Amino acid sequence: MLDGITAFFQRIGQAVGRGIGLLVAWLIWPFMAAHGWYGRRHWMVKGPILAVLALLIGFYGYFFWQTQIWSGFNPNFVDSYRWSERTTPAGQELPAAASAEGSATAAATNARQCQSSAIVDAVADLTDMNVNQNAWISSMLLYRLGFFGVDWDHTPFLDNKASFQRGVNQAVRRTSSELVDTLGRVRGTSGINSNLQDARGNLQFDEYSWYFGLDPFGFKTPTPAYYRTAIEKLRTFNRDLSACNATFDTRADNLIQFIDRIANDLGGTAAILRDRSENHGGGWFDTRADDRFWFAYGQLYGYYAVLSGAGADFSQVIRERNLGQIWNETLNRFRAALRIQPSIVSNGREDGLIMPSHLAVMGFHTLMVRSNLVEVRSVLDR
Repeated sequence: MLDGITAFFQRIGQAVGRGIGLLVAWLIWPFMAAHGWYGRRHWMVKGPILAVLALLIGFYGYFFWQTQIWSGFNPNFVDSYRWSERTTPAGQELPAAASAEGSATAAATNARQCQSSAIVDAVADLTDMNVNQNAWISSMLLYRLGFFGVDWDHTPFLDNKASFQRGVNQAVRRTSSELVDTLGRVRGTSGINSNLQDARGNLQFDEYSWYFGLDPFGFKTPTPAYYRTAIEKLRTFNRDLSACNATFDTRADNLIQFIDRIANDLGGTAAILRDRSENHGGGWFDTRADDRFWFAYGQLYGYYAVLSGAGADFSQVIRERNLGQIWNETLNRFRAALRIQPSIVSNGREDGLIMPSHLAVMGFHTLMVRSNLVEVRSVLDR
């Protein structure tokens, strides 16, 4: 009896072994055939093929490096600005002592100096991180080609950084629109600032565009170029604002509208996270969970910087409405969300032990941030 059972399992093992052998042979056969064909070719055929393979390996090596190395990534980078030390709202004239200390030229010429905008600095620096400190992944040729024709966003790898960048860019785009329409002008009495208008137009450029140009220098990647132009326009606006040659309207109703826009934006992202978490399980095997997570993370990363800057730009409004405590609590909510950095994003059950639901956790933090913003808005509206 025992011998029969042993023989049965031996036959099963042999069958499994043959199956594995056939699978391995099927997988390596194209490479063996290509090797045999390549070995019989003349060097004039071998040379170009080898050059193309070397070029592909170089391109994919560069692509892999750019998607895995996150330069400038630091959720606490806003601390370096020391915005909490500012006492003058954006656009208002600096006291004579502060003006002289901030600019030797201004002290010598007795020129007026106004406070620059922390929000504009945040938007410019976030965009600089996306396209100057890092390569803009979404418009890279290999990202556009996909993984053997499959969109990288539908794969479980090499798309996290691209999703994060697009999330940051979502916050930047929304903020640039508010700068043009309300913050960078006196409503009803001044025109739209041309630098802010140009910056918004450039930041709205398609995130994925890549094409061959007609100029003699070959292909162009327009998306990063447009975003770099936006950085220059934003910095030009802040220079004009510092010289009191531009406008920044720090009225309470402008802050209310700005917070409304951000809260609505985050509400939409929370809905996307909830839908993915509730209707598309799969734990570690959900190939869309990671890009949903990192887009939301990038959006919170961007808005954390923007709202930190808004706390400095609207410091007078925050003091007058006694918003200091709840404003700091809101920023603490952002910091709590940004501490969640899983190595592998899982979309499992909310009570899962082995495969948790990182999307549910991120959705919870996003809603808590939104709840705090709604509370800030209600206090401002009293």
